[in-house]
Amino acid sequence: MTPRRRRALMVLACLALMAGASALVLNAFRSNLVFFFSPTQVVRSEAPQGRNFRVGGLVEAGSVAREPGGLTLRFVVTDGAHRVPVTYTGLLPDLFQEGKGVVAQGRLNAEGLFRADTVLAKHDENYMPPEAAAALKAAKGSAQ
Repeated sequence: MTPRRRRALMVLACLALMAGASALVLNAFRSNLVFFFSPTQVVRSEAPQGRNFRVGGLVEAGSVAREPGGLTLRFVVTDGAHRVPVTYTGLLPDLFQEGKGVVAQGRLNAEGLFRADTVLAKHDENYMPPEAAAALKAAKGSAQ
């Protein structure tokens, strides 16, 4: 084998390795990507089935119910136009309360119940995640 042919094979082998590594990185990135959806988008079936995503809006007043003797909590996230029931087991952020902004990450089951793995609450009175604020604004505009 000539040196020129050996060099060409090495270049091709390196390119193949780089392509394989890039494919693995992109696949891992795609599987860990979590998108945000408003309750309106969830009700319209725009949210993915069988994949994690985030739903955000306001915790509906009067919807928070804690199961006795446990850490399981049920509440409703709304954007003013539609509602999504959420269940979460675990400790909630201190700022979680009715009428305030919340973002929950988890999966939607076949019955339309969102099972959250993580619940995030806003950190002060003036802040709401940009995605949640835009979704609330869009929902109010479409409800009028």
